[in-house]
Amino acid sequence: MKGAVTVARPDSDQLLLDAEADVRPSPRAAAARRALTAHPVLLLAGIVLASLNMRAALASVSPLAGEIGAAFGLSSTATSLVTSVPVLFLGLGALVAPRLARRLGTERVLCGALVLLAAGILVRVWPSVYALYGGGVLVGTAIALLNVLMPGLIKRDFPDRAASMTSLYTGSMIAGATVVAAASVPLERAFGGSWQASLAFWSLLAAVAAVAWLPQVLIARGRTGHEVRRVPEAGRTTGRAVWRSALAWQVTLFMGLQSLWSYVLIAWMPVILTDQGMSRSTAGVVFAFNNLIQVAGAFLVPLLAGRMRGQRPLVALVTSLVAAGYAGLMVAPVSGAWLWAAILGVGQGGAVGLALTLIVLRSGDAVTASRLSGMAQTVGYLLAAAGPLAAGAVHEATGGWTVPIALVLCVCAAALVVGLLAARDRKV
Repeated sequence: MKGAVTVARPDSDQLLLDAEADVRPSPRAAAARRALTAHPVLLLAGIVLASLNMRAALASVSPLAGEIGAAFGLSSTATSLVTSVPVLFLGLGALVAPRLARRLGTERVLCGALVLLAAGILVRVWPSVYALYGGGVLVGTAIALLNVLMPGLIKRDFPDRAASMTSLYTGSMIAGATVVAAASVPLERAFGGSWQASLAFWSLLAAVAAVAWLPQVLIARGRTGHEVRRVPEAGRTTGRAVWRSALAWQVTLFMGLQSLWSYVLIAWMPVILTDQGMSRSTAGVVFAFNNLIQVAGAFLVPLLAGRMRGQRPLVALVTSLVAAGYAGLMVAPVSGAWLWAAILGVGQGGAVGLALTLIVLRSGDAVTASRLSGMAQTVGYLLAAAGPLAAGAVHEATGGWTVPIALVLCVCAAALVVGLLAARDRKV
């Protein structure tokens, strides 16, 4: 139609931010990468197995939170730290992942992260409250490395199939969380009522994934130390400029607030349902369904966002869905559990997909996108870590879930405000 405005949609690989974006491979490095992609079956298996682990260790805790707290005599506030501590280190770990990738190579760091994840899961079940939290530190750090490095590896090794590989990676990640959430309570029963054995079982998944990455590590071992750094002319100033940008802070706060409401659900959704009389196994399945349905929002919302000049309608949509789901948990948690889980799932998935897409859409170039991504992940996860802890503390103080959920609804309102600002057609 004459006069219509055509909005450029970001290329699929632009949504994948590479931790090695400012590294140019030497001839020897390029040869090693060609050797890696010459074995696609091994590489694909490694990607799928690693992705399965990226939420599993977090999703396995929530259905067993009551038993974990009772075993150590923990208050609701202290129990919430089992989830909050790993999330805190998701933010801190995001700071070191790019540097490690440049120094050691992505393959080696990914394999090491999976070994660290397996170790952290096992440490977490030792009969000590210090080990419970210390294992959470290891788990959070390992997942942070996987979070940052996996998208960049896909962008680097599958530049012509970025969309399909991203679907495989995100689908595997959600599938891992869904299966683990549904299986945690049945596994506990199968192991004679041992929540420790149920949690420890998932270290096997991480160990298998680490073994699958060994061939990639061996093939790429000659690559480390043979790259040439490329620092754009504005590279030194870009980092400082991003932290001084109001728009960058709006994107970052939207990322953090949507992460906060999601991690409150990860920590407490099964407990909210069981406190109202639902069986633990059913609550675990509802929680798994919530994880599964997130794929719908995570897939559709970024596609719509890329076709729009401004994304304000999408911000309003996803925040309204999450607010409606939380309100439902407040007024009819058991009778409407499946409906609220579905509404929340679409909203959660759409919000995280929109937050990641806004990083790209608000960035004028790849360097800015990388800087903004680091800022959003670091600050966002640090902010999100406060969610489960605050919800647990308020629940303990009030003896119910009405006030904690009301506070999350305030978070939704704040996310709507900063999201509408971040969704304007501007560049950092």
